Amino acid sequence: MASVKLVLKAKANKDGKFPIAIRIIKSRKASFIHLGHYVAREDWDEAAQRVRGSHPSAKRLNNFLLKKLTEATDKSLEVESQREDVSVKAIRQKIKPSAGVTFVPQAEAYLAILKQAGKYNRVVAERVHLNRLLKFIGHDVAFSDITTGMLERFQAWMSATGTIGERSASNSLAFIRDVYSRAMQAELVDSKLYPFGKGKTVIKVPSAVKVGLSADEVKKMELHTFENEKHQHAVNLWLFSYYNAGMRVSDVLRLRWQDIQDGRLHYVMGKNNKAGSVKLHEKALFILEQYEAGRTKDTDHVFPELRGLEGAKKYEVQRKISHKVTKLDERLAFVIGPMLGIKKRLSMHLARHSFAQVAGDKINIRVLQSLYRHSSVKTTIGYQGNFITKGADDALDAVLGV
Repeated sequence: MASVKLVLKAKANKDGKFPIAIRIIKSRKASFIHLGHYVAREDWDEAAQRVRGSHPSAKRLNNFLLKKLTEATDKSLEVESQREDVSVKAIRQKIKPSAGVTFVPQAEAYLAILKQAGKYNRVVAERVHLNRLLKFIGHDVAFSDITTGMLERFQAWMSATGTIGERSASNSLAFIRDVYSRAMQAELVDSKLYPFGKGKTVIKVPSAVKVGLSADEVKKMELHTFENEKHQHAVNLWLFSYYNAGMRVSDVLRLRWQDIQDGRLHYVMGKNNKAGSVKLHEKALFILEQYEAGRTKDTDHVFPELRGLEGAKKYEVQRKISHKVTKLDERLAFVIGPMLGIKKRLSMHLARHSFAQVAGDKINIRVLQSLYRHSSVKTTIGYQGNFITKGADDALDAVLGV
């Protein structure tokens, strides 16, 4: 059972008077609700939990305090009767709903957690969504004001800009939902106010179009030798990713020589922390030979992008990777693609899609699941389905004629 009583807080204001508060104690944890009134210490009767008669407004104040204490006690009993293991925060929330708790401080706290976890790309992406919301409303907003109606207006505003895609808009709503959920878990916001879910705001994420290079387009990259070392390096990284089942570029850049043993590549995938190994094809080994000259010890990075970052925090490493990938993507898209006559926009991530496209339905789905390191074969089926078109093509030919 929670203890609810009136107390005088220890810290005085500039006039030397002390705030009166309701103190709630549950499981040896305390929480306070300030009542907005201050009295001198000598005007407070701690045992009786009331203002002494020496105070000029003692009668009026005591009536007010008794009313607030009674309300608090009743609400505490109400919430505890519904759930025995209720926390002190939940009791406080029932007594004084946190309608005034605002979104931005909670969003900033969420971003700080992501930064501490080293998730640079997430921090950058989520910051965009926060700034987008602030641009729409112009100021911080209480959670109680984030209603279904407000979210509908936000969606309409994003659509009207003409520059925010449907998927990006959905991600902005998902960011708001994530911050809101965290605030509810911390018992800062009443779950009854939650504006997402059935009958409220439902986030629909549109499917992304995934297209890779054809085998002939990959061959163009393999056969061309660039005199410019930076151009050739970008192509080497792209092909190395492709040769290793579309290995993510962040994992490619993090590779160390010690990860290569007995003709196999052993590494932990950065996205999901799944360990595994893949046989190094002779084409991949040929690329590695070109970087042997920069090797001084087994712990060196294979590729030069992250050299000199030994001992750096995860966040700094992720930031460096992000900047390097941006430069690589620009070179691939605006220099190498046009030089090779490839119409599709080249990027490092396109190597992953290209492996999937060339693989098509030639490889058993379970083998692909292992290569991609997907937790569920359903994920692999869904992803690979973007690149398998033969069945649909044959069906059209059967109806329309070849």
